[in-house]
Amino acid sequence: MSIKVEKVSKFYGTQKVLHEVSFEIRKGEIVGFLGPNGAGKSTMMKILTGYIPHSEGAVAICNLDVAENGLKAKHKIGYLPEHNPLYLDMYVREYLGFVADIFGVKHSRIDLMIKKTGLIKEQHKLIGALSKGYRQRVGLAQAMLHDPEVLILDEPTTGLDPNQLVEIRRLIKEIGSEKTVMLSTHIMQEVEAICDRVIIINKGKIVANKTINELHKNKDNRNIITIEFSEKTTLEDLKAIEHVLEVKEIGTNQYQITSDSKHDLRKRLFEYAVAKEHSVLQMNMKEDRLEDVFHRLTN
Repeated sequence: MSIKVEKVSKFYGTQKVLHEVSFEIRKGEIVGFLGPNGAGKSTMMKILTGYIPHSEGAVAICNLDVAENGLKAKHKIGYLPEHNPLYLDMYVREYLGFVADIFGVKHSRIDLMIKKTGLIKEQHKLIGALSKGYRQRVGLAQAMLHDPEVLILDEPTTGLDPNQLVEIRRLIKEIGSEKTVMLSTHIMQEVEAICDRVIIINKGKIVANKTINELHKNKDNRNIITIEFSEKTTLEDLKAIEHVLEVKEIGTNQYQITSDSKHDLRKRLFEYAVAKEHSVLQMNMKEDRLEDVFHRLTN
């Protein structure tokens, strides 16, 4: 197992910010680590990298206990922190050479990382002169420079333009085919585009640990129908239809109707319209999006 976390808790004084967190990530998995601000994401990632210690529980990276074999475990990890710390007065190639020397890596890896992260034209520029997006690329290059088995990326696509996003997502997918990647992000489309599995943390506790498909098929998920009638109807009448959970008026004779994912209400709504002598001008149904699931689990 590339990452194994068992009942990890973290205290800051009397404040408990992580509550017996447990999960595992296998080699070849790309896992999204999601949660609202203050949920404990960055704290957990810093514990995984050995940057800060955990208070209780156990953390292993590639079967190495982080508390007992911290230095060996760190050599297995490539880490891009949320606030990408770079030496702004160094040149890109100079900085990557500095990082290579720290890890005892041959400088031939620098050319490979510069090419992979799209830094060829910027390699001789000062880091301080780069845009935020290109600084992120430098951060990714240093994280991968020593060819780690595990990549931990905290908000890796911050500041990237749409074209850069596509390139970096493709790079992360490529890396994930042979390594373990754990990334945090607030961009749900990114999670659906990149990740195999999602771990959601809220108030220091894991509230979901499922594949993208499992989250969408969850029995607690909901179907949302938008419907427009030819005539005005009442919210009370719509709420009285069996299996309706929630009704909102969203426009003139337009309503949003929510049911659980086990019940398709379209036939019942047509029957309701016939009974009321209304015409159905339009009707659309969608399942919960990932951001809907996230919102429900973290509120």
